Amino acid sequence: MWRWVRQQLYTVWNFVPKNLFEQFRRVANFYFLIIFLVQLMIDTPTSPVTSGLPLFFVITVTAIKQGYEDWLRHISDNEVNGAPVYVVRSGGLVTTRSKNIRVGDIVRVAKNEIFPADLVLLSSDRLDGSCHVTTASLDGETNLKTHVAVPETAVLQTVANLDTLIAVVECQQPEADLYRFMGRMTITQQMEEIVRPLGPESLLLRGARLKNTKEIFGVAVYTGMETKMALNYKSKSQKRSAVEKSMNTFLIIYLIILISEAIISTILKYTWQAEEKWDEPWYNQKTEHQRNSSKILKFISDFLAFLVLYNFIIPISLYVTVELQKFLGSFFIGWDLDLYHEESDEKAQVNTSDLNEELGQVEYVFTDKTGTLTENEMQFRECSINGTKYQEINGRLVSEGPTPDSSEGNLSYLTSLSHVNNLSHLAAGSSFRTSPENGTELIKEHDLFFKAVSLCHTVQISSVQTDSIGDGPWQSSFAPAQLEYYASSPDEKALVEAAARFGIVFVGNSGEIMEVKTLGKLERYKLLHILEFDPDRRRMSVIVQAPSGEKLLFVKGAESSILPECIGGEIEKTKIHVDEFALKGLRTLCMAYRQFTSKEYEEINRRLFEARTALQQREEKLAGVFQFIEKDLILLGATAVEDKLQDKVRETIEALRMAGIKVWVLTGDKHETAVSVSLSCGHFHRTMNILELLNQKSDSECAEKLGQLARRIREDHVIQHGLVVDGTSLSLALREHEKLFMDVCRHCSAVMCCRMAPLQKAKVIRLIKISPEKPITLAIGDGANDVSMIQEAHVGIGIMGKEGRQAARNSDYAIARFKFLSKLLFVHGHFYYIRIATLVQYFFYKNVCFITPQFLYQFYCLFSQQTLYDSVYLTLYNICFTSLPILIYSLLEQHIDPHVLQNKPTLYRDISKNRQLSMKTFLYWTTLGFSHAFIFFFGSYFLIGKDTSLLGNGQMFGNWTFGTLVFTVMVITVTAKMALETHFWTWINHLVTWGSILFYFVFSLFYGGILWPFLSSQNMYFVFIQLLSSGSAWFAIILMVFTCLFLDIVKKVFDRQFHPTNIEKAQLTETNSSIKCLDSMCCFSEGETACASVGRMLERVIGRCSPSHVSRSWSASDPFYTNDRSILTLSTMDSSTC
Repeated sequence: MWRWVRQQLYTVWNFVPKNLFEQFRRVANFYFLIIFLVQLMIDTPTSPVTSGLPLFFVITVTAIKQGYEDWLRHISDNEVNGAPVYVVRSGGLVTTRSKNIRVGDIVRVAKNEIFPADLVLLSSDRLDGSCHVTTASLDGETNLKTHVAVPETAVLQTVANLDTLIAVVECQQPEADLYRFMGRMTITQQMEEIVRPLGPESLLLRGARLKNTKEIFGVAVYTGMETKMALNYKSKSQKRSAVEKSMNTFLIIYLIILISEAIISTILKYTWQAEEKWDEPWYNQKTEHQRNSSKILKFISDFLAFLVLYNFIIPISLYVTVELQKFLGSFFIGWDLDLYHEESDEKAQVNTSDLNEELGQVEYVFTDKTGTLTENEMQFRECSINGTKYQEINGRLVSEGPTPDSSEGNLSYLTSLSHVNNLSHLAAGSSFRTSPENGTELIKEHDLFFKAVSLCHTVQISSVQTDSIGDGPWQSSFAPAQLEYYASSPDEKALVEAAARFGIVFVGNSGEIMEVKTLGKLERYKLLHILEFDPDRRRMSVIVQAPSGEKLLFVKGAESSILPECIGGEIEKTKIHVDEFALKGLRTLCMAYRQFTSKEYEEINRRLFEARTALQQREEKLAGVFQFIEKDLILLGATAVEDKLQDKVRETIEALRMAGIKVWVLTGDKHETAVSVSLSCGHFHRTMNILELLNQKSDSECAEKLGQLARRIREDHVIQHGLVVDGTSLSLALREHEKLFMDVCRHCSAVMCCRMAPLQKAKVIRLIKISPEKPITLAIGDGANDVSMIQEAHVGIGIMGKEGRQAARNSDYAIARFKFLSKLLFVHGHFYYIRIATLVQYFFYKNVCFITPQFLYQFYCLFSQQTLYDSVYLTLYNICFTSLPILIYSLLEQHIDPHVLQNKPTLYRDISKNRQLSMKTFLYWTTLGFSHAFIFFFGSYFLIGKDTSLLGNGQMFGNWTFGTLVFTVMVITVTAKMALETHFWTWINHLVTWGSILFYFVFSLFYGGILWPFLSSQNMYFVFIQLLSSGSAWFAIILMVFTCLFLDIVKKVFDRQFHPTNIEKAQLTETNSSIKCLDSMCCFSEGETACASVGRMLERVIGRCSPSHVSRSWSASDPFYTNDRSILTLSTMDSSTC
């Protein structure tokens, strides 16, 4: 069992074998390893170095990258494991390292220190044994959480006392759930065993930080990799992009081509050798061993030799280039200042770079509502008390209808509320004393309602300001203006703040005492029990003892969980008010109470103790006790808080819809609230026909309703439809009627799923993923309840919001606001997809160009397996001569201005469904590669292959000169082809494009101009120099390069003029509207049309200019982003340069 934390994958001793094993699990790497071994074992036409060196390069680069990442993890592990801690041993405090903590050790943690293991709290410097912690590093929640020790250990506040403690802690096996812990502590005192239950409130998690408490002592129960934090470490995403799947398909096709070429060559060789004069010519007599060898083995050997000869048609360097492109390209997202949120100081994060191009393929977006579409900043707006509806206006409650302050019945919302610290009006009395006829009874009802709000919560108050005041942390004379509330739920904080504004001020708790000021008068309530919130009950409760001795239950929760349990109060009126609140898009909660007799409370106390001390089925037993307690309630009323929409949510959703992306909202809110928010954010249109699948009770009822909805859609196929479905109905639909439900959903423009459990969200996404169309899905959310759907979707995006960091930690990408999704998809996603699609197609193209002449050459050398190229050229073709231009292209290419992509979301449709890697496009690039290869080979053959006057001394070109000529034309052509595909030129593009060609010439002159002593043969000595000395060779090179590229240019011109894509149309129309620079970044004079001349036509296709010379003009109506400092533009964009 590891007592220390370990995230690293490798050690010094196992790095090499383990990393090699992982890398050779990749099919292409394993294939080239086999080829390399074949070259070592049999006589092959090429040196083993030609396969071994590229393979070694790919393996080494990948190993260095993975080793560096693991080294960073190793450093992080050492920092955590080596942190000093204090442990109680032998009656004293001993300093040790975090990795040496054992289960059962008593650990001391001081203020602001991080807990080194999962500890059960034993005692603190406070008499009640409580402490405050913040779990921001675990779940992002910055509120202070209170943890309490059991009474028997809370008094043991010294090391000497703790050393005498005799206790046994029994708890469940380690699990990842941060909020679940079950155990019990058996304490032996004076020969008597005392059993106390342990729950999440007793457990201090590793990674959390101690706050507002001088020191605590805790016993370690989980250490090292068994802590909850370690169990929540996210393993690397195993998601695969559509591009990677297409790449594998293309590799299989090329593998078939390779095997076919090898079989054809082998058969033709033996067909040719059927004649005796070719089987054993006079100049190449066979040995006796060759004559007697097995023909089958010889056939297999020849087949393998041809396989080795042609194996470069499989581009091994494609994988390492794609990995580099994804890894380096991911930095552009983090560098993009348009995705930086200044208020929260958050920039976009990339947790996995494997899915960059998938951002350009999204067809469905599944989004959470609260905190994702909304701000998750709650503001109290209205409430219903005993059947009367109230609004807050200027910090006062005003009932619906004419009042002394308003002559109109329906009052509009105010846009802002007084801050919680602005409480100076409280001394004057309660703000709802607006009408003298309300009477004492009304005041009592209001007091009880807001006391329920002030007591039924888990809100904490920061005590930093009060450490030096009085004897305890909370004083009766505590000034309201000093209060600062912290809550895990923004709803709770908004409600407690609202109650404070209306005269019922929660001023803190001391141990089991909760202190509330009612109109300036301090009241102390003893907190007896907290019935924690859970998603199944959808409510929470507290049992308190009032100053008068009454035992009261206060309950707060969703109306669907509260109203059915109520037997008194204005139930019908409150239900109507709740529905009205929901229609306004407000979040609602109902408040109720119950008074216990002494006998009832004794029974409840006994049942709670039994359930909480149970080690088996504790949760089920607690659920039963909670249900027994939370019944026969008296309804007090309901609250309504507003969660404002985030900035530009409506515009973003509309842009997604224009891009052909369907948006589904998955939320846990009630359907009235969800529909209202959907309408306000543009998810649903006012003109849209809203279909509802709600409150279905049985499979048959659900099937009948789905059939009705399907018929309505067929009858009203002209208008747009939106669908609202709740969690209960969804469960029935997914259980028996998936096909019918999916048919309805596919014909709806927008779908809203409400009352959803987290696993239901994931199941819906799974259903869409496996549908016949296999669409690419994206899930975006901000809370822990969104993690399941984020991990299920093809692309998961976390919002770094107020509900914690679990969603961001478990996502593939993290952004600060929903509005950033548009640029992430329409600009980054578009660019990434175009870049990597071109990269993949170009790699296959240049390797076809590379190896096809080798295949054709066999027809002229009697299939003797003679290689056309020198082994050094074979090795360096993909590594040096042609690698950098495509890598830089795949990082910097912008085929259209980023602003155009963001302002015209319809352009996103052009790249959907993996169109740039369709079989048609793949066949075009492959055909282009074969045609260019034929021009290289036969052009060289017919132009200079039979010319006897090429050299000054009358010498003819040899086979190495011929092969070098083919190779030279090929390097220039494939590099020029990359230049032809490049639209956005920077100095880096110029450097690597023309530099690659220059490097080839310089290298060849250097390589062929020296006799290298370590080479077994000097085939290339003086070959390249002789080739360049021939005017005919230069003429042949220029003619063949021009012929290859001219055909491609003509096709591009023809397509642009007669069959332009939407992107090409946008490039051209921008010339006459606002942007005076086309995709080629070349500038045109004002008013010149696209077809002014053939010269201009060619410039639009192949003409290029530097970004520094680009002149853009913008019309006044065009949206211009003055703060666009995106790294994508490579330069600052401002109005003066446009």
